[in-house]
Amino acid sequence: MEIPAQPFSNRKSQLSAAKRALLEKRLRGESVSLAKTLTIPKRSPEATLLLSFAQERLWFFNLLEPANPAYNSSFSLKLSGHLDIAALEQSVNSVIERHEILRTNFTTDNSEPRQVIHAHRPITLSYIDLRDRSASQQTAEVNRLAAEHSQHPFDFAQEPLLRVMILQLGTIDYIILTTIHHIINDGWSIGVFIQELFTFYQAYRQGIEPILPELPIQYADYALWQRQYLQGDVLEKQLNYWKQQLAGIPSLLQLPSVSEARRRHRPRPPVQTNQGQTQAFSLNSTLTQQLRQLSQNAGTTLFMTLLAAFAVLLYRYNGQEDIAIGSPIANRDRTETRHLLGCLVNTIVLRTHLENNPSFTQLLAQVRETTLQAYAHQQIPFEKVVEALQPERNLSHAPLFQVMFVLQNASIAPLKLPGLTLTPLQPQVSTALFDLTLTFEETATTLVGSWEYSTDLFAADTITRMTGHFQTLLEAIVVNPACGIGELPLLTPSELHLMLVEWNNTATPYPKDYCFHQLFEQQVQRTPEAIAVVFDDRHLTYQELDRQANQLAHYLQKIGVGAEVLVGLCVERSLDMVVAILGIFKAGGVYVPLEPTYPQERLAYILADASVAVLLTQSKLAELLPRHQTQIVYLDGDRLLSQQPQTPPICQSQPHNLAYAIYTSGSTGQPKGVLIEHLGLLNHLYAMIANLDLKETDAIAQTASISFDISIWQILTLLLIGGRVHVFKYEIVREPVQLLEQIERQAISVLQIVPSLLKMLLEEVERSQPQIPHLCKLRWLLVTGEAFPTNLQDLWFDYYPDIPMMNAYGPAECADDVTLYPIFQGATGELKSLLYK
Repeated sequence: MEIPAQPFSNRKSQLSAAKRALLEKRLRGESVSLAKTLTIPKRSPEATLLLSFAQERLWFFNLLEPANPAYNSSFSLKLSGHLDIAALEQSVNSVIERHEILRTNFTTDNSEPRQVIHAHRPITLSYIDLRDRSASQQTAEVNRLAAEHSQHPFDFAQEPLLRVMILQLGTIDYIILTTIHHIINDGWSIGVFIQELFTFYQAYRQGIEPILPELPIQYADYALWQRQYLQGDVLEKQLNYWKQQLAGIPSLLQLPSVSEARRRHRPRPPVQTNQGQTQAFSLNSTLTQQLRQLSQNAGTTLFMTLLAAFAVLLYRYNGQEDIAIGSPIANRDRTETRHLLGCLVNTIVLRTHLENNPSFTQLLAQVRETTLQAYAHQQIPFEKVVEALQPERNLSHAPLFQVMFVLQNASIAPLKLPGLTLTPLQPQVSTALFDLTLTFEETATTLVGSWEYSTDLFAADTITRMTGHFQTLLEAIVVNPACGIGELPLLTPSELHLMLVEWNNTATPYPKDYCFHQLFEQQVQRTPEAIAVVFDDRHLTYQELDRQANQLAHYLQKIGVGAEVLVGLCVERSLDMVVAILGIFKAGGVYVPLEPTYPQERLAYILADASVAVLLTQSKLAELLPRHQTQIVYLDGDRLLSQQPQTPPICQSQPHNLAYAIYTSGSTGQPKGVLIEHLGLLNHLYAMIANLDLKETDAIAQTASISFDISIWQILTLLLIGGRVHVFKYEIVREPVQLLEQIERQAISVLQIVPSLLKMLLEEVERSQPQIPHLCKLRWLLVTGEAFPTNLQDLWFDYYPDIPMMNAYGPAECADDVTLYPIFQGATGELKSLLYK
């Protein structure tokens, strides 16, 4: 029976990453690296035992921090059955005898590091009997001993760099803890070590001579060959690729590091501590198969597909379009190194460009080419790349990349020996070499993932959310890889429900059967003698403000103002401004603010576009107003006003009637009038009362122009609860020294300004040191209207750590603020500016 040949793309996708890279090279007509055709020779007896490049870096780290366990590699095995401890110890020492690197220490010769290989270096296995403990006590003690075993530092010069401990839990239940320093070990080596260990064990238990092929070379041979090979043209050619590929690479990838549980940002420590934790997750068989199929269809490996998706996740978190991710490569493509123990692993830097919102398919093609090129230049040690590029070094993070991605084949499957079953255990990791490492382990049907993360930067709940986002992203990618990476969803179903349903369940009871002026009148009855509004050295009590507004309202009704009639207001900042707004409301009219400093053309446009029936103004502004047909009422000169009744007029307005019409800035074209009902106005005002916990003892600084929508709540909110409104002159608002003085003098508790004005205020505070303004009554600083740089946030809390901020934003169409973000501490480097776009 003839078996049909597989399509070329199918067969190619099944090759290992290294073989794919080699095939791609040959398809492009490039020659095979000479290094792969040369045999690594055994060293001569008199050869100087140099360190490999990777070993040299690890030796240097140990020299700087000898007590740092970050490069201790630990693994644990659970054994069930009848364990022969003597045979196990003999087997461990047989592996040590077979591999020189396990008998190696490190010293210096004329300040240069050297390997010292002992002829024999047997070790004794530690043994602890826990059979007398309860199950819970055993678990706690195993965790404690495992942490202690893995965290204890090694003495490079004196002691073996491998230790093994046996914990007996029951008659036939054991746990084997093994810790090896990375300078003599890598991930590949662990698999070799375990396989050889139990090959020896099985032979010794059966009383036969172990049979293992002779090693063609030892690690010291490889280290010496690497030093001799990577010189001259070979080194230069490899380095030139990496210099070009990584030129201009960003020095740091900032990621959000806020804890959802504590809602606090974690600042990056000045010196990397390598403290970390791990968190595991898995992708189900359906998603795993879909990812494999997508990889096959795209002519890529699963590694490339997952790497591209990981880059998208990082990009979506911080918006950085140039992302570097490190990835380990086994560096075992030579037959002499396949069964060798030692640190052969190398690290390559995979750079991804994500600008212009490419589709995932397009991005995957880029990642494929980048990865293949990196494989073709994998021989250059990472240490040499760093040395050649000379990036700016910072003790707070690793150079060139801070995030790593790993895909490995399934770990050692349960081994069955005569009378003994072995199962690998997940190690309890408490270190992290990088900010974040994502590792996937590929099994027959699923992908098992694990995050290793810096606990200086991330909380466990942050990583849990990251897992959900990555799974959501992968599910979207396999369904629609042609989608732009900026449109791919991230939020999990529960997060979407939280955002769209729970966070929007903001309905709060507020008076819906009244207009604003009716609620104000109720407050007048409660606190008639309390001060309502202040301007310069003058003020009005609630009763005085109400009576003057009533007189204006009676007059406006006599000249035709009623429900839905638009009344323009063009006045300077004054008590008249507040009286006029209330008077318009009480007459049933619609307040249309007109800033007197605006150009005549804009004022004329608004008057005409709104068909304003009546214009309230002041005599001194008459010459500044454009020509118009609107009936004018002068608030400061019309004697008829003072002759009107001081009692409330009968008003026909209902809550669904308009309260005001305010014009947008016109930054995107002609200004547009926004119409807001009393219901919408009150909804916003009572929301501010609740969000800021406003009380009758509060005093707000009214700083905004009457044509700026935030002026509405600044003027009206406290009038509902008996507080004070302080209307500041333009010259005070624009002059930081005077503004700070007035905030203190008037005992202002709520201040709202734009960030550009905050910057000037803080500059003045800085100049006034050491006698900075105390602002002792200020309870809230609200910022709005512009991007809010985090340096201003930091500076504010440097001077006023006990005065919180509120970042507010909202369009005029929604009665001003629709989003509020309270801030109680300085920002961190990871927190981007909150932009209003």
